[in-house]
Amino acid sequence: MPGIRDIAERAGVSISTVSNVLHHKNSASAETRERIFSIAAELGYEIPDAKLHAKGTRTIIFNLSDFDTLYYLDILHGISDYAYAKGYSFLICTGGNFSHYADPELVCGCIINDVNTGNSELKKIADKGIPVITLDREIGYPRIKSIVVNNYAAEKQLIEGLIEMGYQSFAFLGGINTEDNRDRYAAFRDVLKENGLSFARNQYYEGDWREKSGAQAARLIMLSEKMPELLVCANDMMAIGAIRKFRENGLRIPEDIGVVGFDDVIVSRYTELTTVAVPDYERGFLAAQALIDILEGKGDFETVRIGARVKWRKSAKAFRKNEVK
Repeated sequence: MPGIRDIAERAGVSISTVSNVLHHKNSASAETRERIFSIAAELGYEIPDAKLHAKGTRTIIFNLSDFDTLYYLDILHGISDYAYAKGYSFLICTGGNFSHYADPELVCGCIINDVNTGNSELKKIADKGIPVITLDREIGYPRIKSIVVNNYAAEKQLIEGLIEMGYQSFAFLGGINTEDNRDRYAAFRDVLKENGLSFARNQYYEGDWREKSGAQAARLIMLSEKMPELLVCANDMMAIGAIRKFRENGLRIPEDIGVVGFDDVIVSRYTELTTVAVPDYERGFLAAQALIDILEGKGDFETVRIGARVKWRKSAKAFRKNEVK
């Protein structure tokens, strides 16, 4: 079996450096740490994950952007169900408090879905020996695993279906500049281009994922000389805000303008919003499972991509065919 000496020779560093890095005890450079972990994995060396429990904590922390959304509910249920079943406690915090709690004295692992927590901060946490699961981005760094939605494929399916229904004129309401938003917008643009449909940059509206920004986008759209046939929103909360504002001003959905979203939050099911259903309970469950497997020496840090599917409802209509059920 390979040992620390073999890793040290391959990495060109001392045995003590390898030992300290594998046991998360020193301040070696990120490049050196990454090289050592990579060589250890290549040689099949078992990294001593038991050290992650040196402080005896069995608490997992979930860091989210804020509490101003229904988006997190299913994810929280999935995480808590698995964590509690395995005897782990569960702590929830927002970005502003995260750095205070992400300490080996307090937690043994982190699950992240927070656009305000930067990659550099997550790398520092991983360097402390705390494994990290990200739900909103891929980082490609030792001891950080990503479980992300295949946004591009799901959004592509949605836009292709809308064009098949007869929609030709679109506006897009984006969220904060995140990987999720970039992938969804890229799919939107690519499908329009593939179908020979133009898209003017002034038809892109900027939001912040919240319902209020959807209402503001709707106000701006209603000021246009020619309204689009359909508004594509990068998430459901913005879509719900837009629908509310359109209706307050006497517009009918979808007769006067169609609206679609992404996520399938609980409220979407009661507002008949066409959207992309993300299996968030399962995503939270998988995140907790992956993290605890790592903590118990059975997991890996390979990226996991999960699928999502379109939920066709009444907020979009068929122009050239019968109504989609």
